[in-house]
Amino acid sequence: MVPQPSDLISVVPQLAGKRVLVVGDVMLDTYLTGDAERLSPEAPVPVVRVMDEELVLGGAGNVARNIIALGGHPTLIGQIGCDPEASKLRSVLAQHAIAHDLSISPRRPTTIKTRVLARRQQMLRLDREDASPFTPEERNALLAILEPHLATHDVIILSDYAKGFMSEPFMNELHRRLALQHAHPIILVDPKPANVACYTGVTLLTPNAKETGECSGMPAGNKEEILAAGRAILARTASPHLLTTLGPDGMALFVSPDEVWHIPTVARDVFDVTGAGDTVIATLALGLAAGQELLASCMLANYAAGLVVARVGAATASPEELATALHNLPVPAVTRWA
Repeated sequence: MVPQPSDLISVVPQLAGKRVLVVGDVMLDTYLTGDAERLSPEAPVPVVRVMDEELVLGGAGNVARNIIALGGHPTLIGQIGCDPEASKLRSVLAQHAIAHDLSISPRRPTTIKTRVLARRQQMLRLDREDASPFTPEERNALLAILEPHLATHDVIILSDYAKGFMSEPFMNELHRRLALQHAHPIILVDPKPANVACYTGVTLLTPNAKETGECSGMPAGNKEEILAAGRAILARTASPHLLTTLGPDGMALFVSPDEVWHIPTVARDVFDVTGAGDTVIATLALGLAAGQELLASCMLANYAAGLVVARVGAATASPEELATALHNLPVPAVTRWA
């Protein structure tokens, strides 16, 4: 049976206090905001007069931020550099009261993405990062920090932004350490197509439509193509479930290869899709941690995503906003595709 919004409203308070382990590429997003009223005399580019600077958690940090905004208790695991930016990132984590356990690499900088905006339009993005694969020493340092947390979390999110932490040796060692602890958490992955071979045995992946095509090596433009591509990913990764986010077309949830549901979007306005995938996987994880069925948790995530895309930047949804959306927005016509 497809849950109704009235059923989901009662779930929202149950998200509070649920523990989720977030592992992945931690970043700091810097937003420089101002006005651009003239061109530079040095080159044909706008001159942006910066009037405000905002530091925001990015990557896996934004997933943790979404969890805490909904009342959950994330623990963030990742790696940062030994630089001033690492101190800034820790300061932002403290502001949000996000529990974290971060390893420090002396050779890798803390990943920084700087966006320059003028009149709500992004003019430029500057990335400071090292996306090379982790060395064995860096991987072991991350795993050593991660291991004590495995037995205390029922849901793990692997937030892969292709900045180096994800690899087959990392996943093999993670599965080995889980087995030694007799731990069987739900493992959700926000994937990158280049690393699809690494995700064998996880519970669920959350690619967008483009990533679904790239992960499967197949087109993923219409319903039939998405069904075929999704089934190919399930077969390739030996994962039981898949959630493909389809932008304005909502989501396709593969409960199994033979049970696929389409969840239309509830977004009324779309200003910025930045971080929407983080909101989806964060809400989904909390729903599952609260004991909800997969379809209900995905529908809840769909409503949360509809809220954040209506705002500029990597936004989050609060429990009150989510409950209001469930009460006021039209009920999506969830249908079974297969």
